[in-house]
Amino acid sequence: MSKFLFIFFIVVFGLYILFSRRPDYFDGQMTVATIHFVRDSATHKLQPKAFFSLNGKDSISINPTYLFRTFTENEKVSVIYENASPQNAAIYSWWGYWITWKELLACIIGYFILFQAALSIVKNPAPEAMQELEDYRNKPKEKRRRYK
Repeated sequence: MSKFLFIFFIVVFGLYILFSRRPDYFDGQMTVATIHFVRDSATHKLQPKAFFSLNGKDSISINPTYLFRTFTENEKVSVIYENASPQNAAIYSWWGYWITWKELLACIIGYFILFQAALSIVKNPAPEAMQELEDYRNKPKEKRRRYK
């Protein structure tokens, strides 16, 4: 039963990931962006920015920073964007676009809590339920003909 629940959980989580990404994977356009470090006006620290152009004229920059991800100057990265709002583009990678740390953490915690709840429900059954199960097991089997 736990194998089935785990596989079911993985399938549902995979479908959620496939259809919940923004910019949308199915409608989005892919292009290449270049990472450049720009000094932030508020903190005066160098921050990475991904620059890409649309149709060779409009230059758009996005913030590519994400947990556990580092970039180097002039690094080429894939960017996915929607034509309606290219300023909401995202770096196309497994970690950050497909799998986000908040969703991964929430799913692990949620799965653990639900699994523990299921175990606690079936761990100590009621005495009446155990008696009913024993009666069913001890009941003589009826011989039935296959065809009448």
